[in-house]
Amino acid sequence: MNLFFLTLLTFACSKGATESSEYTFASTPSWADEFDYEGLPDETKWGYDIGSVDGWGNNELQYYTEKRLENVRVGGGVLTVTAIREDYEGAAYTSARLVSRGKADFRYGRFEAKAKVPSGVGTWPAVWMLPTNWEYGGWPASGEIDILEHVGYDPDVVHISVHTEAYNHTIGTQKTAKKRIEDATTGFHLYRVDWTPTYIRGYVDDVQIFDFTNEGTGFRTWPFDNEFYWLINIAVGGNWGGQQGVDETSFPARMEVDYVRVYNLIN
Repeated sequence: MNLFFLTLLTFACSKGATESSEYTFASTPSWADEFDYEGLPDETKWGYDIGSVDGWGNNELQYYTEKRLENVRVGGGVLTVTAIREDYEGAAYTSARLVSRGKADFRYGRFEAKAKVPSGVGTWPAVWMLPTNWEYGGWPASGEIDILEHVGYDPDVVHISVHTEAYNHTIGTQKTAKKRIEDATTGFHLYRVDWTPTYIRGYVDDVQIFDFTNEGTGFRTWPFDNEFYWLINIAVGGNWGGQQGVDETSFPARMEVDYVRVYNLIN
């Protein structure tokens, strides 16, 4: 074999190895909440979005409360978010929306949540991420990463998505994937997103279902180069969750989260 072909082969093998192992993640979490305590969520890790705020942009029906044990509680090794049918501050439902904003903000990494979603038409639970500083403007310009979404009228079908200015549901271009899990509402499953400078990939129980690639064309397609924070909530009704109405007998509705973990991107 002459030197040219030997060099070419060596380059090809090295290139393939680099591509297949381009990104690695730490084996232990850099940040986590194992929910192994009792009472309200850890204040050093979680804050709250509060109120109804004109339906949170989606015509949702709930009022998000703050530090109210009826709506959010840690116990028995899990975080429980509960949506309740009750008249409260002008809304017909209460719920909770936990946020790590200002307490735990991240750029790149592996993000895991082990969760069980509620059943019932009109429920819309989610574990997701929003930009901390909205560098490129309001939604969807600065991006959104959905690690887990579920709508009660389509039971046991879970979704992983991203939203950007170029790719979002309001213009019919949203990048999303879904998977049917026979016991998503009765058993815990692992939902995960790997976020790197060149791709965002989504997994359910370590099986990849979603792949979104950085096209290199700017923030309109890839605003994911700034810090994002966690959100955990149950919405009620809304443009998506309420497409087939709301079954009041489904409430109280509970989402349980065993843990959330973040693993650093190493290289």
